[in-house]
Amino acid sequence: MTPAKIKNKRTESLLVELIPEALASLNDKRLHEIVVVDVQCSRGRSDAKVFLDAQSYTEKEKNTYLRLLRGAMTGIEAHIMQDQGWYRCPIMTFEYDTHFAQVAKMDALFKQISKTPEEPEEKEDKDES
Repeated sequence: MTPAKIKNKRTESLLVELIPEALASLNDKRLHEIVVVDVQCSRGRSDAKVFLDAQSYTEKEKNTYLRLLRGAMTGIEAHIMQDQGWYRCPIMTFEYDTHFAQVAKMDALFKQISKTPEEPEEKEDKDES
C-alpha cells in the first residue's frame, strides 16, 4: 500500500470516529441517533462521502435527516477541525448505505435457492401405484 493510500485510510477512519462525536455535540437531539457506517475520501482527501445506516428510517425521515445534516455541516466541520488541528476539512456529502439492503435481498434469494422442491421421481413413483 502506498503512503498516499495509507494517509487516505487514516483520514477515513478518523472521520468515522469524529463525525458521530460531532453529531453528539450538536443541540439537535435527532442528529444524535444517526449511525455512520463508512466514509470514503477522494484521492486528495478534499471530498468525503459519508455513508449512513438507513435500515430503520422511512423515506420521509431519510430526507429530513439529510436536510438536518446539510444544515449542521458547519458545526460538524468545526468540531473535526478543532479536534484534529486541521486547517481545512473534507467537503462531506451524506448518503444512505444500501449495502445492508442488498445483503438482505441476497440472503433471501439464497434461502429460496436452498429450499429443495419435491423431487419429480417421487411423484412418478406415486403415479405408477
